Amino acid sequence: MIICLDIGNTHIYGGVFINSDIKLRFRYPSSTHCTSDVFGLFLKDVLEKNQVDLNKLKGIVISSVVPALDYSVVAACKKYFSITPLELKPGIKTGLKLQIKNPLELGADRIANTIAAIHHFPKRNLFVVDFGTATTVCAISKEKAYIGGAILPGFKLSMAALSQNAAKLSAVDILLPDDLLGKTTEAQLQLGLYYGQLGAIKEITKKITLDAFQDEEPLLISTGGYAQLYENENYFAVNIPDLVLHGLRLVWEKNKP
Repeated sequence: MIICLDIGNTHIYGGVFINSDIKLRFRYPSSTHCTSDVFGLFLKDVLEKNQVDLNKLKGIVISSVVPALDYSVVAACKKYFSITPLELKPGIKTGLKLQIKNPLELGADRIANTIAAIHHFPKRNLFVVDFGTATTVCAISKEKAYIGGAILPGFKLSMAALSQNAAKLSAVDILLPDDLLGKTTEAQLQLGLYYGQLGAIKEITKKITLDAFQDEEPLLISTGGYAQLYENENYFAVNIPDLVLHGLRLVWEKNKP
């Protein structure tokens, strides 16, 4: 049994794996003040209340895009579980080729997503679109190479930018409204957010496909908290909500003692 922790800008997203099966998922807000004791007690309480047998815990693996939280989370693992976690950082075996100018700039969560995508769909050209705090697009060749991608503001960031900088605009629920003509300001905001994201992704993936994937049509994978919004669009081949956690599990398999 292992614990996988993805430290993101909105949440620390965690999962407990027994072999390749995920048995428990949990979230801790990244915006909340976090010391090693606060997070350690939270994590221990979550596991105990869900009857997780801590005696079977073999390891903890972490990816992070929030350096300010790294020390507290790592210290919590050491203090409350007597385990030094495996961190997805440079030097860790991934099996990936990073065909970009500065591999050190690539977020650990995107590396984990890429590892999992290749595992699920080997020998395929792939796109992974992660709808998180930022919406990220990762382009992956069938030769197991991360070849590039794009980053744009996510749903909440876009909504916050509008509501905070336009006096008459307020935050709205993020969904596709029934009113597809945008007869109200609320519906217009929702339509702009929904189709703005989808249109940008379609254009980005189209351009990259023309440049890099002319020999074989890529498979599109969605993941992240807002991916389910597009389930009825028939654009993405598959939605895998726990993609990053499965990637971390595979990192553990490649690097475990």
